[in-house]
Amino acid sequence: MNATINNVIEGSAAHEAGLVKGDILLSINGNPVSDTIDFMYHSQESVLNLKILRSKKTHSIKIKRKENAHIGFELKSFMTRKCRNKCVFCFVNQLPKGLRKPLYLKDDDYRMSFLYGNFITLTNMTAKEKERILTQKLSPLYISVHTTNNELRRKMLGNPKAPDILKEITELTSNKIRLHIQIVLCPGLNDGEELSNTIKDLQKFYPYISSIAVVPVGLTKHKKSGVKPVEKEDAAKVIETVKKFRSRLQKRHGDPLVYLADEFYIKAGAPFPSLSSYGDLPQIENGVGLVPLFLHNSKKLKLPKKIDPRKA
Repeated sequence: MNATINNVIEGSAAHEAGLVKGDILLSINGNPVSDTIDFMYHSQESVLNLKILRSKKTHSIKIKRKENAHIGFELKSFMTRKCRNKCVFCFVNQLPKGLRKPLYLKDDDYRMSFLYGNFITLTNMTAKEKERILTQKLSPLYISVHTTNNELRRKMLGNPKAPDILKEITELTSNKIRLHIQIVLCPGLNDGEELSNTIKDLQKFYPYISSIAVVPVGLTKHKKSGVKPVEKEDAAKVIETVKKFRSRLQKRHGDPLVYLADEFYIKAGAPFPSLSSYGDLPQIENGVGLVPLFLHNSKKLKLPKKIDPRKA
């Protein structure tokens, strides 16, 4: 990997120091730089000694900037690591042919998890990458767990080499890396007792596991696996299971910890929990709390008493 400069802002400290688009950033203050995260981590000082590669020659450049001022350049995006799993519920594999190529990308990259909140499975990380997470405190991370039953998880991921998920979580949380967890619920696979056992296992890592979201499997007419959709009865059972955990955890920690995707309540025809019980909506982009937030905001809207006729 290399960190290639993609843009230099005219008039910035970087521009005045002589950096140009296409320069490859090798190090900052003696610290190797391989991507955007390294750049962010090592560029906090006001005086930065850079080593760059330009036309196959190494150059040293010093940048002095005002406090809190932007350094003045941006790096090219890194190549996203692709997923090696063959999940039985994979939504991308259910897409029809002929769509835009980016829609078929299956990412499983810890950097994307840290920067953008993408969910990862922890099945393709090296020891060096784990060390980096712990050293640079890349937190929070978003983890697709699905189940803490390793045999079942390997079956669901289609990956017999998937590591012991509780061992992975223990290592991260013991080093104060915060995690947001996702459980994609597949009826007949990881629901019922399996779901209860998974939540029991995960709740022990509070507060470093900061949220657990249970979301229904998404299926299209192009699916080839035998995974079943979440029906009304399934949704009602999941709501009751999670409700008990939420109540106990709220009393114990003042935090329900476990959340259900809005779709469960819609599917079951059940009322939503109060918006206040969603805390700071840690998994709203996972479809958790979107509808309660919308309903809450819509109640605050006031319609005008009268609207003047539109002029033709």
